[in-house]
Amino acid sequence: MNDPFAQLVALFVRAERLLDRLEPFLPTAAAAPDWAAARAFRWRTGRGAGYLQAIRRLPTIRLADLRDIDEQKARIDANTRQFVSGQPANNVLLTGSRGSGKSSLIKALLNEYAPQGLRVIEVEKGDLIDLPDIVELIEGRPERFIIFCDDLSFDTGDARYKALKVVLDGSIAAPPDNVLIYATSNRRHLMPEYFAENLESQRVGEEIHPGEAVEEKISLSERFGLWISFYPFDQDAYLDIVAHWLQSFGCRPDEIVAAERAALNWSLERGSRSGRVAWQFARDWAGRQHNTSERSARSASRSFSPTPPSAARKRARGAA
Repeated sequence: MNDPFAQLVALFVRAERLLDRLEPFLPTAAAAPDWAAARAFRWRTGRGAGYLQAIRRLPTIRLADLRDIDEQKARIDANTRQFVSGQPANNVLLTGSRGSGKSSLIKALLNEYAPQGLRVIEVEKGDLIDLPDIVELIEGRPERFIIFCDDLSFDTGDARYKALKVVLDGSIAAPPDNVLIYATSNRRHLMPEYFAENLESQRVGEEIHPGEAVEEKISLSERFGLWISFYPFDQDAYLDIVAHWLQSFGCRPDEIVAAERAALNWSLERGSRSGRVAWQFARDWAGRQHNTSERSARSASRSFSPTPPSAARKRARGAA
C-alpha cells in the first residue's frame, strides 16, 4: 500500500485500537466530592487516582464522654476553637499511651465543631504522598479541614515521612489557612531511635555523621506546633471511666458499684487500664445485664399462667 493517506488512516486505526485496550488501565477522573453530604471524608486511591469518600456514619462520642484527660482536652479544644473561628492555630501531634483517648478526641471535636464548618479528612499512612493533592483539592473552600492521620509512625528507611514534612512546614508555598494536620502516635518522634545514636562518635552503620540523622528524625515531630501527651490511667481514673460508660448504657448506680470488681479483673486480663478497655468492659457488662434481665422477665411470665376465663366459669358453676 503506497498511498500515504491510506497509510496514515491505517496508523490512526491501529492507534485507536491500542487506546481502547489500554483504557481500562488508565486512571479515571474522580467525581468532585459532595461537600454537603458528609462531615468527614476518607482519602481513597484506586487505578492511579485519588478521591474523597464521604463517611456517612460517624461515632456519636462527645467531649464530655472523655474522662480524666481534662488538661489534654482543654489544650486541643482551644486550638481547634481558634482554627474554626479563623484565628491562628497549630498542627497537633497527640502521643502516648495506647487506648487513652487520642483518636476519640479527634472524633469528639468533629461532633462539637461540625455545625461551625469543621470537617475531617482521614488519610492512611500509605497515602501521605498524596497530601499535596489533598491540600490543593480543599484550598479555598469555606469549610475548615483537619487532615487526620491515626497511629502514625515510620520505619527506618521509610521515605513517606518527607511528604508529611513538606506539607507541615517545608514547602516554598504557604499552607492554606483552612487546613491543619492532627496526628496520633505512640511514638513522640514518630521514627525508631537507637541508643547508639546518642553518641556522635559512635558508628551507626555506614553513617558518617549519625548526629545529623538524629536531627532528621526529630525534625519531623518538631514541625507540629502543639504536642499533647497522654499517660496511663490509674485505678481510680479507670473505674471512673467504667462508671461513666455504664451509666450511658442505662445501668443503675447499684449495678455500677457491683461491677467494679469485674471491671478490675477485666483490666488485669488485658494488661491495661486504658479508656478503650473501660469502654469495652462497659459494653460487655451492660449487654450481659440486659440479657439477664430479659431472661428473668420471660421466665417470670412463663411461671405465671392465669386461669383461662372458661375454666374459671366452670369451677364457679360447680361451686354453686
